[in-house]
Amino acid sequence: MSAHLNCRILLPTAVAGLLSACAGTSMSPMMATPFSQAALPAAVQVPAGHGVAMETVGAGDITYECRDKVAAAGQYEWVFVGPAASLTDRQGRVVGRYFGPPATWAANDGSAITGTQVAVAPASTGNIPLQLVKANPASGSGAMSGLSYIQRVATKGGVAPAMACDSAAKGKREIVKYQADYIFWKPA
Repeated sequence: MSAHLNCRILLPTAVAGLLSACAGTSMSPMMATPFSQAALPAAVQVPAGHGVAMETVGAGDITYECRDKVAAAGQYEWVFVGPAASLTDRQGRVVGRYFGPPATWAANDGSAITGTQVAVAPASTGNIPLQLVKANPASGSGAMSGLSYIQRVATKGGVAPAMACDSAAKGKREIVKYQADYIFWKPA
């Protein structure tokens, strides 16, 4: 038998042997590490008695507008107008969107929630703050039903523009990119 023929016989036999060896082992997909809020500032930690219901990544835009500064005649500031972001699960599938005002998280299944801000905590320079929101009752039934809290963590970007906000820029809108993880909690 030629060496070439031996290789054609041995290769399929070797592959079959490897496959049968693997069949006896647990080939479960990589498990994601459960979300831990231990490293978060206490102000934005969800109270005990709640568990993670869903983890998403929001990526999109935040709009700011140059407006008169409240209680400071003749001064101006960039004011948060609202977000527009897609929400994806940890596998990258779009599962909903985040928009406002009011801040609204809407799942593809038609359920949606709004919430009331409980606390914020500083993030690293150039990133919007971490946030804890108390969820209002959901509209529609689905993924957003029964939620108690929403955390905004792992923020990237989204801060007000660095460009001048003065009388010449009054009324001008600027859009900045941002990303954040939104962790949704339910009573345990």
